[in-house]
Amino acid sequence: MILLLLILFHWYASLFFQSFFHHRYAAHGLFVMSKGWEKFFYVCCFITQGSSYISANSYGIMHRLHHAHTDDADDPHSPLNSPGFLATMWQTRNSYHDIFKGKTVVEDKYRANLPEWKAFDKIAHNWITRLVWIAIYVSLYIYFATAWWMFLFLPFTIAIGSVQGAAVNWWAHKFGYENYKMDNTSKNILPFDVLFWGEAYHNNHHKNPSRPNNAVKWFEFDAAYFVMLVMHKLHIIRIKKLQPQLATVVGASEGVALNRV
Repeated sequence: MILLLLILFHWYASLFFQSFFHHRYAAHGLFVMSKGWEKFFYVCCFITQGSSYISANSYGIMHRLHHAHTDDADDPHSPLNSPGFLATMWQTRNSYHDIFKGKTVVEDKYRANLPEWKAFDKIAHNWITRLVWIAIYVSLYIYFATAWWMFLFLPFTIAIGSVQGAAVNWWAHKFGYENYKMDNTSKNILPFDVLFWGEAYHNNHHKNPSRPNNAVKWFEFDAAYFVMLVMHKLHIIRIKKLQPQLATVVGASEGVALNRV
């Protein structure tokens, strides 16, 4: 039971920081924060993503390319370019590593205003560190597992960040509903998002990528956005485009002196 709770906590913690820091902050710059808080969240991503930790800088580039080339031949992770879920996952992995290793030629506009902490990534983003994390996961499974079938979750734990990214990027371009007719295959996965911290509203996001709240309909709920509102209130971040109807809820002050650098 303890192991299953740990797996559940790992899912939500890892996905939150991928959504909050990698996606909404790095790729889209929906809010700003101080350099100190930026480094704090770098560490949070490393702790929660563990063996599947990725560079926010390289992810930001990859995701911007996804928006610029959605579903065409240059899309770094489109289901139209791959025959299935695992193939999309592998395509995403290759696209990311080519960007991280500098093999992909990237225009300067896709690199603008991205967070970068090279010294930290040298420690967090290497195979030795990944193997240490895997050893930690195996130890936790050995200690807490009460049945053999629980070890079936071990590969999922090791690759959790990749699984989460592929789940959204594959599922949300294959199945779901649309609030907006787009010239791409983006869809909303769940009417009420209880799994993906608001990332399930992929169609909404492709329509308005600069909107901090991915929820649009009355029944949609973007949990990550409400966490962002709390951080905004606490002056940890400053959301650039607060929705007017929610600004009064958090007592937002747009004059908070927060900068990325």
